[in-house]
Amino acid sequence: MRLVIGITGCSGIIYGVRLLSVCREKDIETDLIISPAAKKILDFESSEKLESINEKATRVHEFKNLGAPISSGSVNTNGMIISPCSMKSIGSIANGITDNLITRAADVTLKEGRKLVLVPRETPMNQIHLENMSKLSKTGTVILPAAPAFYHKPEKIEDLVNFIVGKILDQFNIQHQLYQPWGGLNQDEI
Repeated sequence: MRLVIGITGCSGIIYGVRLLSVCREKDIETDLIISPAAKKILDFESSEKLESINEKATRVHEFKNLGAPISSGSVNTNGMIISPCSMKSIGSIANGITDNLITRAADVTLKEGRKLVLVPRETPMNQIHLENMSKLSKTGTVILPAAPAFYHKPEKIEDLVNFIVGKILDQFNIQHQLYQPWGGLNQDEI
């Protein structure tokens, strides 16, 4: 299994970092791209340093390197995840703007018919955000908002993060135990 992971400049860097850690634990190859804005937000949201995040990835690519191997469909991957995914990135991908490696790799993922999972964290969303996500959803892109459930009775932030990372892994049929699946309700409880 080989996944491309993009981390863009919006709040929620913790989701992408945790995803990288879990992929490393599961021996999943990862190609990491971090946007310049994400690097700045990392300083606000995490005590983890960029170097230690890069060490979690199999390969790290420069944001502006449009000549990187993953910018070509001839490099076989199982798909791509952008977590968190800024509305700027969503807008660029929805409109075919491939001016950096994250948007180019996403474009390649779509053109090759591979799974693309975007994890927006923005709230509230305006009409433009919704239209761009709708446009991408029509291509088969999975829009997976960073909106954790609470039925598993989370006790700490890590539980909430693990829920979203688990939902991302579910999209690729990757087995995990990051959260307990919903057990359901009896008909008379609904």
